[in-house]
Amino acid sequence: MPKRPRAQIAVVDVLEKRLGSLPVIADFSRRLDIAGIIDRACPMRDVALASHGQVIEVLIANRLTRPQAMVAVADWASDWAVAEVYGISADVLNDDRLGRALDAIAPQLDYLVGSIGARAIDVFGIDVARLHWDMTSISLYGAYDQVDQDHPAPAYGHPKDRRTDLKQIQAGIAVSADGGIPVFHRAFDGGAGEVAQVVDTMNQLKTLAGPRTFLMVGDSKLVSYNNVTAMIDAQVMFIAPLAASRVPVGLFAGLDPGAATIVDYIAERDEGKPVWERGSYRVCEDAMDLAGRRKKDPIHRLRRILVYSSANAAAAAKARALKLARARTDLDTLTRTAGTRYHPTVEAVAAKAAAIARHRRVDAYLTTSITTTPEGTPVFAWSFDQAALDAEAADDGWYALLTNLDADIDAAEVLHRYKDQPVVERRYGDVKGPLAVTPIFLQHNRRITALITVICLALLIFCLIEREVRTNLAPDTDMIGFYINDRRARKPTGRLILQALADLRLIPAHHDQPPTIPKPGYLQNQLLDLLHVDPTQPRWP
Repeated sequence: MPKRPRAQIAVVDVLEKRLGSLPVIADFSRRLDIAGIIDRACPMRDVALASHGQVIEVLIANRLTRPQAMVAVADWASDWAVAEVYGISADVLNDDRLGRALDAIAPQLDYLVGSIGARAIDVFGIDVARLHWDMTSISLYGAYDQVDQDHPAPAYGHPKDRRTDLKQIQAGIAVSADGGIPVFHRAFDGGAGEVAQVVDTMNQLKTLAGPRTFLMVGDSKLVSYNNVTAMIDAQVMFIAPLAASRVPVGLFAGLDPGAATIVDYIAERDEGKPVWERGSYRVCEDAMDLAGRRKKDPIHRLRRILVYSSANAAAAAKARALKLARARTDLDTLTRTAGTRYHPTVEAVAAKAAAIARHRRVDAYLTTSITTTPEGTPVFAWSFDQAALDAEAADDGWYALLTNLDADIDAAEVLHRYKDQPVVERRYGDVKGPLAVTPIFLQHNRRITALITVICLALLIFCLIEREVRTNLAPDTDMIGFYINDRRARKPTGRLILQALADLRLIPAHHDQPPTIPKPGYLQNQLLDLLHVDPTQPRWP
């Protein structure tokens, strides 16, 4: 019987690679001169297979297409058209080479962030007259008992993701009101207080803005005597909410929403609702004196904008009603079980009542009494203080803003300028969503700090892509085709744009044939036209 022929293994070239948004990301990286700025700050020998700037650009591209751990970046690069677009072989992008690139840029981060941010402002014409500042936390895996003192140190703190079992590094970004572009970022110690970081950040933003006068918008951590003094001395304008602990008792209770000025403002969450279902805003104004600890410290008189939001008032009333209902259920149960085997003594009843008040957060208006029967059985009774409830309800919907803006900018305009502050939170959502920043594990805090810069530069390109499409799409604001079988028009976001371009493919060069790109779809062509990017002209050798 004749033997069956053995199968032979043949080595064939890759028939197709994913191109995705790599040409767009590479084009924006070139316009920002990321590789050039890095290579001038961190030079290396000409014999290197790839410069530090080239490696960092590839890391940025990875974050914007398919974020991977360092050890998996080379596999990603071989599946994607990295060699054709960036001219770097996947073999070069091992985790050791990536780590050395992070080590190289770590000492130069302040220069790199400032230079790239300034170039973004110049090349893309970003208006930095108003900058919104906020901080967040990034959780870390690892003990990090020994740290590089020249870079932010991991520490336990109050993480936003509530992973109190993990150490953290904090990061702050400044976002322009024009397009929500993160033109500045910085990493801080895990245990750093937000209040103490304002002055240094303000000075760096002032340098970035150049001779322009700019308005700094932040959260309540912006307001301290030292911070306000520094901003006034530097002639920097600011708007920040006043922390609840700084609001004088009874201030809001004495205000009549009907007497306040109506503001022509529609919250984004209400844009699709009928007029009668939309929340409304009203403002009035007074002044507040901010004093220092020492008698010789000058007193700063600031404008205090008192804002009433009907949506906030309704939400507060609903939350309080729910809280009271839950507390009422627990307290009625304790009334029935007092003196039983569950709570047999006065001490046990008192401890349970205190636990309910604490857990349900009704201490401020809960009144209790515990008596005993002739047999010594505890009897529990309770009530809510209606006067205390009414006093709390009087504050519903009100909050205060502090500012040093000139009086010719009325209270309604101050509110309008403050209302873009949530754009910072949305950008943090982009960082931890599309850019997939989950808890990080790297060997050194030096590399962690450098990786945060890589992530923030990726966020910069992500936001510039979104702004460029929207700017060139104007006066239209929506596009069709982002979702299969859904023809409703959508606002183009960075996430939707990159998803729409993700299906672009590239057929690598074969024999005498140059690399080719199958014809993009209609939406892809439209986006590429709006971005002024020709995918057939990437950086292939």
